Amino acid sequence: MPRELRGVATYDAPPNIALVKYWGVRDAELVLPYNSSLSVTLDRLRSRTRVRFSPSLEEDEVVLNGVRATGGARAAVLRMLELVRELARGSGSAEVRSENNFPTASGLASSASGFAALAAAASAAAGLRLSGRELSRLARRGSGSAARSIFGGFVRWEAGRRPDGKDSFARTLFGPGHWPELLDLVVLVEGAPVKSVRSADAMQATVRTSPEYARRLAGLPRRLARIERAIAARDPGKLFPLVMEECDSFREVCETTFPSLDYLTPSSRAILEEVRALNRAAGRPVAGYTHDAGAHVHLFTLERDAKSLRRRIAAVAGVRSVLVVRPGPGTRRVDGRAPSGAAPERRRQP
Repeated sequence: MPRELRGVATYDAPPNIALVKYWGVRDAELVLPYNSSLSVTLDRLRSRTRVRFSPSLEEDEVVLNGVRATGGARAAVLRMLELVRELARGSGSAEVRSENNFPTASGLASSASGFAALAAAASAAAGLRLSGRELSRLARRGSGSAARSIFGGFVRWEAGRRPDGKDSFARTLFGPGHWPELLDLVVLVEGAPVKSVRSADAMQATVRTSPEYARRLAGLPRRLARIERAIAARDPGKLFPLVMEECDSFREVCETTFPSLDYLTPSSRAILEEVRALNRAAGRPVAGYTHDAGAHVHLFTLERDAKSLRRRIAAVAGVRSVLVVRPGPGTRRVDGRAPSGAAPERRRQP
C-alpha cells in the first residue's frame, strides 16, 4: 500500500537566461533536448512555491499568482505532483501555491523558475531527499529549462544520449561569483504579449518545418565550447559577439518556422539595433544581447559600461524599465527548515 504523504515545504527558484539555447526535444514526454545548452542563473527574480501534502485535502489544489489554475497550467502542475508521488511511493492530495515577482509567460523563463521551485518543494514535502542531479532531472520533466534553474551561476544542461534521460541533467560550471563585473540588464518592453503558443509546442514546430534547423544544430557544439571558454577566461570581447550570434541563430529558426514564430516587438528590435550601433561606434563589444521566446531583452555588459548603456537603452521608445541583475544562486528552501535535498554539484574553479 502506498504511504499517505504528509508534509509542507516552500522553495524559491530563479529564472535563467540561456546563452546557448535549447529549442526542440527528441523525447517530448521525458523532455530530452537535441542539444546541450548553457545559461546564467539570475538573482533578484524568483518563483516562490509552497507545497503541502495533507489527508484533509479532497483533491489537488493549485493557485498560481493568486488565481486558481485551470486548463493546461493546472494539468502541468498535476503531472509534476504525480511524478513526485511515484518517486515517493505515496498517495494523497497536495495544495500548491506559487507566485512570481516578475512577469509570467512573457519570455522571462517563468516556467523554468516555476517548475524548479515546484519540483523542489513537492519532493521535500513528500519526504524525498534528492541530490542536485536528481532534482534537475525531475524539474526537467516540467519544463526543460527548469533543469538549469536548480543551480546557480553559469550552468550547463547536458543533452545526454540515453533513451531513459538519466544522463540529461544540469550542473554548475562556474559559481555566481566567478565574474563579479558581469551584469545582465533585463529590458522590459511595453506591450510584450503573453505567449499564445507554448514553447514546448512552438519548438517542435521549428524542428518539423524550419529549413535552417539542421544547420543550427550542427553548429551548436562548437559555439557552446567557444562560449564556455569565453566565460572561463572572463573575456567580454569574445563572449558578447558569440552570445549575439547565438541569439540571431535562434531567432532565425523561429522566424523560418511555419507558421512563423516572431516573439519580438518593434521596441525589442530597436534595442537589438541600438546595441549593434553602440558596439560599432565604440569599436569594441560593449554589450551582447540575447532573448528567449518573448519580447523582453537581456543585455550582458560589464559594470563599468552599465550606467551609460542603461541610460541609452531606457531612451528607446517602448522600453518600460531596465532591471540590473547579476548571476545568482540556484533553488533554495525558504521556510526555515534545512534543505531536504538539492545538494550542489561540484563547481569548477576558475
